[in-house]
Amino acid sequence: MESKLKKLHKILKGQIHQGNINYVVPDIWNAWDYAGQEMRRMPSGELLVNPYRFYSSVIEQNILPNASPKKNYSQSLSKVMNLNHPIPYQGGDWVRQSVMYSTMIRTSAAWDHDRSFSLDISNFDGMKETGTFVKMLVMLPFLKKMGVDTVYMLPISRFSLKDKKGELGSPYGVASFFDLDPNLKDNMTGSKMTVEEEFQAFVEACHMLSMRVVIDIIPRTNAVENDLIKLHPDWFYWIKASESHLYKVPYVDGLENTLAPLPKYMKEVYDSPDVKRHIKMFQYNPKIKNETLWNELVEENPVDFVGEIEKRFNLKIAPAFSDHINDVQPPWTDVTFFRLFMDHPEETAPYLKDAKTPPYILFDTIKSNLYPGKQPNIELWNTLAHVVPYYQEHFGIDGARIDMGHALPTDLLKMIIDQAKKQDPDFAFIAEEMVPDNAAKAKNNGYNIIIGNGFWMEPRIWEKKLHKFIYSAKDIALPMFACAETHDTARVSGREGGKTLGRLLTILNMFLPNLVPFINSGQEVYEIQPMNTGVDCTEKDKFNLPKNDLFYGKLALFDKYAFHYMNESRWELADHLDGIKTIRKAWINVLTDLDCFVPIYMNEFDTPAIGLGYYDKITGKCLVIFANSNVYTEMHCNASIQGLRDKANNKQMAGKLLYATYEMPREFHQFNPDGSIYLHMGPGEVKVIEL
Repeated sequence: MESKLKKLHKILKGQIHQGNINYVVPDIWNAWDYAGQEMRRMPSGELLVNPYRFYSSVIEQNILPNASPKKNYSQSLSKVMNLNHPIPYQGGDWVRQSVMYSTMIRTSAAWDHDRSFSLDISNFDGMKETGTFVKMLVMLPFLKKMGVDTVYMLPISRFSLKDKKGELGSPYGVASFFDLDPNLKDNMTGSKMTVEEEFQAFVEACHMLSMRVVIDIIPRTNAVENDLIKLHPDWFYWIKASESHLYKVPYVDGLENTLAPLPKYMKEVYDSPDVKRHIKMFQYNPKIKNETLWNELVEENPVDFVGEIEKRFNLKIAPAFSDHINDVQPPWTDVTFFRLFMDHPEETAPYLKDAKTPPYILFDTIKSNLYPGKQPNIELWNTLAHVVPYYQEHFGIDGARIDMGHALPTDLLKMIIDQAKKQDPDFAFIAEEMVPDNAAKAKNNGYNIIIGNGFWMEPRIWEKKLHKFIYSAKDIALPMFACAETHDTARVSGREGGKTLGRLLTILNMFLPNLVPFINSGQEVYEIQPMNTGVDCTEKDKFNLPKNDLFYGKLALFDKYAFHYMNESRWELADHLDGIKTIRKAWINVLTDLDCFVPIYMNEFDTPAIGLGYYDKITGKCLVIFANSNVYTEMHCNASIQGLRDKANNKQMAGKLLYATYEMPREFHQFNPDGSIYLHMGPGEVKVIEL
């Protein structure tokens, strides 16, 4: 099988003569010491390069030299490496030792290359300024510098622009599971490569650098305009197009806002006048309404298929909304729910006055893990279960996050996981589960890791939520993300504490027990503008940037957006992590063995300090990590490490300061006579000491 990365390299190299154009990139895209003869540093700090030579050189100089000619990098990394794991081992548990980087390709690899002060789909020179798989290749050396070994991608499937959000639409409004987003195709390759081949080249490159690739799949929802409507109108929920402007989330008087749809509330829900109004809006699908007219429409196959349904049948697919009762969120206008059962939920069907009520969206019907029907939509289930294997077979991905997987029927979830594991026993699954108490259930369902609630807990340093999150993590049934932000939340550096808080949490996350480091794209350059305001955000977070900024008021999840890669502190976090990755690599087996972890507490009362201890069972060496969670004030404290000393049988009164935020590595001798450690830490400082 031809290497798609080598094909890409050949195409780009063959066009170097066309590349003497106005094309600049941020300098952090050159973490691999490109030194093309044409390169110039501009007054802005950006680098003027020949794009064809620049992108072909990263493949030639930084990626291909890592490859073995005998290996096929188009398959998962576990298959490439033919890894033999220790027993016991659950397939996919490689995530426990990973460092994940979350990327939205169209934004992570976006830049105003022609300096026109606009982000163009195709600029003056015909170059794409939004991100592509090809351009993302030059980010890989920068990610390697930070110790990243897993690239987690937000959805890359083709999405719909109907009722889109923002300038570009949301990648979560998937229109086709099996087609890639054509916008991720690069103009530089023209018709010589497809977007599928460019993604294959990207995955190969990651595998050559010993990096894994994880994608996002969305099996619970689909765009209101999607490829499946034509074949399966009965897989969706319908309302009259003429009444669509009246569609809203039904409100249940007498119940609180944002309640989980528990059975004890369902009678009150169905007795609600507004719920009755809402259910009456739903109609049978257009094929049932008039099969002859429907078949004529399918045969005709107009470009605006959904628009023609509205005109000819006065029907429209109903938008989705939150499955929590009285959630303040408005309907999600660009997506709808799949009809996972062909009948009404068994538990709540008795509340309906008319058994012939058309299928409808309500808090129970869309929470099918709690309220299943008797008739699974098995053809749909088979389609959904084939999505991950398709990406495994065609692109060699290593793992997937299942969007809202906990709300799927248990049997469907099992189908999805089992089909993927059949293809690759070492495939990893991430659960979109934010409640740590549900980790045991997620583990039983076959997941390897949950998102958890770190994005909420970590930034709340003053309420000691960070302390609670870290010290309680060991007891969670599955590892969680050690993350201070996600693509849905406020930016950590945009919160109180700013860059100091962002640096503290990003560094500390590399050493936490039962927690997997997770870096959200842009976090590494202290981005302050959220990508979305979906979780733990306020409306003003959308306007964190100065008013004269090109991206003021814009959200990367929906709009044209490029991260502030020329931030004056752009190299700071990467340089810190560059040193930390060496420590992490040397201690990784100990850091991920919960039996080796010992929490460390300070002798002082109510201190902002955090202490973590690890010991090597074989050598008796200890690694201790301390952090000052006060991002404004220095502190002095004393850490008791007697418990750690006892477990490791380590009485040493000397060590090495391997890392400190404000100090260089050195010998460490700051011990009290009783063997405790005396610490002086600056604001938001992290210290790592080896005994």
